[in-house]
Amino acid sequence: MRMTNPFHELLSQQGIMPMEAMSWTKQNAKSIQIALPKETATYENRIGLTPQAVQLLVANGHEVIVERGAGERAGFSDADYLLAGASVTEDLQQVWQGGLILKINAPTLEEVGRMMPGQSFVSCASKNQLSGELLDEINKKQLIAIGLEYAEDNAGGYPFVKIMAEIAGQLVLPIASGILSNHKGPGLLMGNVTGVPPCKLVLLGSGHVVEQVARAAWHAGIQMQVFDKDIYKLQRLKHTLGFPLVTQVIDSENLPHALQDATVIVGALRSDSGVTPCVVTEEMVSKLKPGTLIIDVCIDQGGCFETSEITSLGKPVFKKFGVSHYCVPNIPSLVSHTASVAMSNLLTSFVLKAGKTGGVEEMLWQGKSFMKGTFCYKGHVTLASIAKLYKKPLKDIQLLLLAR
Repeated sequence: MRMTNPFHELLSQQGIMPMEAMSWTKQNAKSIQIALPKETATYENRIGLTPQAVQLLVANGHEVIVERGAGERAGFSDADYLLAGASVTEDLQQVWQGGLILKINAPTLEEVGRMMPGQSFVSCASKNQLSGELLDEINKKQLIAIGLEYAEDNAGGYPFVKIMAEIAGQLVLPIASGILSNHKGPGLLMGNVTGVPPCKLVLLGSGHVVEQVARAAWHAGIQMQVFDKDIYKLQRLKHTLGFPLVTQVIDSENLPHALQDATVIVGALRSDSGVTPCVVTEEMVSKLKPGTLIIDVCIDQGGCFETSEITSLGKPVFKKFGVSHYCVPNIPSLVSHTASVAMSNLLTSFVLKAGKTGGVEEMLWQGKSFMKGTFCYKGHVTLASIAKLYKKPLKDIQLLLLAR
C-alpha cells in the first residue's frame, strides 16, 4: 500500500521508514496502550513523545498515558498532552502497567518492579545505565526490552544514535567556549581573531559528532586534527565534509604530540560492542598543558580517556592533573525540547509500525531493524554485546520469535 501521509513520506525520505508500508488490514492492526513515565534522573530533561506525536498516534487508534509533569522539562505541559488526546495521571500503577513503556533512561530496579510480566519497553541501554542485576530483574519479569542505541534503520544505520550525536556535536563548541571563557576558565576564545593564534582542537573519532564539530570549527577558523583507528572512516569524513582536513591514525606516534599541543580535546569514538576504546591513558593526560579541556562525548560507553568519570549537567566539570574534564552522558538534554522532538519523530514511526503489524512482537519479526535492538526478550538476553559485557547467556532472538 502506498503511503500518502506527509509525515510518513518525510520519514521515508530520511531512511527511517520503508518507502513502502507493510501491508496490513483491520484484522491484524492492533491498538497499543503507550505509557510515558516521568524521568526520575535529576538532569534528564527529555521525553519520548511530543504532544503532536501523541495526537497522531491517538488518531491512529492508540491510547497514550502520560505521567503528570513528564514533559515539563522539555517544554510540554500536561494541558498540551490532554489537548492531544492523552490521559494524564499521577497513578504510577496505571502508568507502569501500560502495554508499551517509552523512556529515555533505562528503567530502575524499582520501576521494573512496577511492570507487569510480558510488557515491552523502549529506552536507552548504554553501559552506564544497565547492570547485571537489572538485566536479571528484566528477565524475571519476562519483559521485552528494546535499546534505542541498537535499533537500526533500513540502511543498517543507527537512527537514534545519529540524531543525538548530531545534537551533541553542535553543542560541543558552545560548551567548550563557555568553559574556556573568563567566567569559568582562562579567558580564551576558540575562534580565529586577527593577529591572535587560534586555539587548537583535537578530535578523536570520525562519526556524526565529529562531523558536526568539524563543520563548526572550520567556519570559526579553529585549527584541528582528527584521529581515528579506521582509515576508511577518515576518508569518508573528508569526503563528507568537502574541505581540507588533517586526519591521522590513532596508533601513530603523532597522537601524543597533538594532544600536548591542543587546547580542547573531544573524545567521540563509539563502538558497536557497547564499550568505547580507551585510547588516552592517564599518563598521556598528565602530560597535557594545564588548562587543557577534555570533552568525553562517549562517556556513556565508558569514555575515551582513562581519567574520565561521569559528571552531570548540574556539575559537569572536574579537574585532574590541571586538566578540565567534561563528561556528561546526556548532552542533548541541554536542549531538551529539540532533542525530544527529534526522538519523538523516530519513536512515532516505531509505534505506528507496531500497531499496523499487530503489536510489538509481530513488528519485531516483520521489521528486522528493531529486532536487532532488542536486548532482552521474555527471560533471555538477546544482544551479543550486552551478553558479553555482563557475562549472561545469549539466545538468538529469531529462534525465540519463531517459537512464539
